[in-house]
Amino acid sequence: MIRAHLMKINKPSLKTIQSTDGDVIDCVLSHQQPAFDHPELRGKKPLDPPERPNGHKSNLMELENFQLWRLSGETCPEGTIPIRRTREQDILRANSLQTFGRKIQRPIRRDTITTSNGHEHAVGYVTGDQYYGAKASINVWAPQISNQYEFSLSQMWVISGSFGDDLNTIEAGWQVSPEIYGDYFPRFFTYWTSDAYQTTGCYNLLCSGFVQTNNKIAIGAAISPTSSYNGGQYDISILIWKDPKHGNWWLEFGSGVLVGYWPSFLFSHLRNSASMIQFGGEIVNSNPSGFHTSTQMGSGHFSGEGFGKASYFRNLQVVDSDNSLVPLSNLKVVADHPNCYDIQGGINSVWGHYFYYGGPGKNQNCS
Repeated sequence: MIRAHLMKINKPSLKTIQSTDGDVIDCVLSHQQPAFDHPELRGKKPLDPPERPNGHKSNLMELENFQLWRLSGETCPEGTIPIRRTREQDILRANSLQTFGRKIQRPIRRDTITTSNGHEHAVGYVTGDQYYGAKASINVWAPQISNQYEFSLSQMWVISGSFGDDLNTIEAGWQVSPEIYGDYFPRFFTYWTSDAYQTTGCYNLLCSGFVQTNNKIAIGAAISPTSSYNGGQYDISILIWKDPKHGNWWLEFGSGVLVGYWPSFLFSHLRNSASMIQFGGEIVNSNPSGFHTSTQMGSGHFSGEGFGKASYFRNLQVVDSDNSLVPLSNLKVVADHPNCYDIQGGINSVWGHYFYYGGPGKNQNCS
């Protein structure tokens, strides 16, 4: 069963690139990527780029060498996309073949996507309007993870539907997940679900869904460089927005680097618009009834330590019904367990809306 699944998701490649971190990157013809296994996409090809939101500043000269596999100088040819090869040991780390590549189903509170099933959050969010996308710059760190069953991530959620079985989300950011990737590198990732993480959706390209159009970015590949305490700070900029013409949700990295899109037919509520945008950190505490995990969120330091020490999100914006990037209104911040991981918001003329967040997990006030 595992070998059959590997045959399904690892597509034939025109070229293979060995990364210094142990990843194998396969250059797959773009129309043969996993997305086109979907019945509604069979026989089709990726769409042309859409119109960017108004107020978007494009800088196509921005370096795309933010991933370890690119440091060799090797690239995938035009007409192909780079896909991180899945191996047998990747699937064997999962609870089952059915849950491989997916977030475990979890109960959800009605006000935010915050949960109680071992998942803990420190997030900022806006709700109450119709949203057609969002943008943020996310500070990248390599937080310590207590065991292979836990993860730490920092991401943006685009959310619609009631907080029940019909929840739709689109997600992107960075994550450290030894269970998924077999190591402790922060990695660029995407996710989607149309039924509250029950049976639909997956990380990256591990199922048919997200259509990649870029031949220079490998979703799921390690990010380099990363930030250091009292040292250099690095962030990645992510924009998700709904193409007004075709209704698909596009993902852009940096300033002008299109990664691909989620077709609108994957969703129910997100076929129209989002009702909430959420930004922030999430960890899994696999010991909810015992001692608290020491898995770190963000930099592993509390928000009060500020720049160079605490992790941040900056330049938070949303896309409105006129396909324009606009500042947030009424950003709320919440932390499930503020003695373990906390968050503080602010606004200034350089960073616009921003917040610091994160923490060490287990400490004298969080046990």
